Amino acid sequence: MTLVAHDDALVWVGFDGQKHAPDLTQWPVAADHPILRLAAEELRQYFAGERSQFDVPVDLSRGTPFQQSVWAALRGITPGATVSYGAISQGIGKASAVRAVGGAVGRNPISIIVPCHRVVGSNGAMTGYAGGLPRKVALLQLESRL
Repeated sequence: MTLVAHDDALVWVGFDGQKHAPDLTQWPVAADHPILRLAAEELRQYFAGERSQFDVPVDLSRGTPFQQSVWAALRGITPGATVSYGAISQGIGKASAVRAVGGAVGRNPISIIVPCHRVVGSNGAMTGYAGGLPRKVALLQLESRL
């Protein structure tokens, strides 16, 4: 995984080779960055089954207002639960924008911490995930044990 932060918050958390990844060459490597260290520790705890919520600050301001509304809705999905794209579109007051919600979910810049992996098809089907469908399934299985 790659983590990127500015002085105050995470701006990217993604898997190697993830779809919609930004150009990361502009960001310096800083293993001692306090936000990156906090995020790495919280993710370690998550993968060890010791954490289901995250406290590290995130910056989602690089998205459009619509994307930001979708990403805010993602943050409200309970660990271990799943929600459909349609439910999210209704929840943000854009009931007919299901495809646009899907696009925003796919461009979520903070994987796992902003839990886009908890979004499924209307019939509960495991639909696409920018980090790869096997990872989505694995994350949901992990959360079912938290």
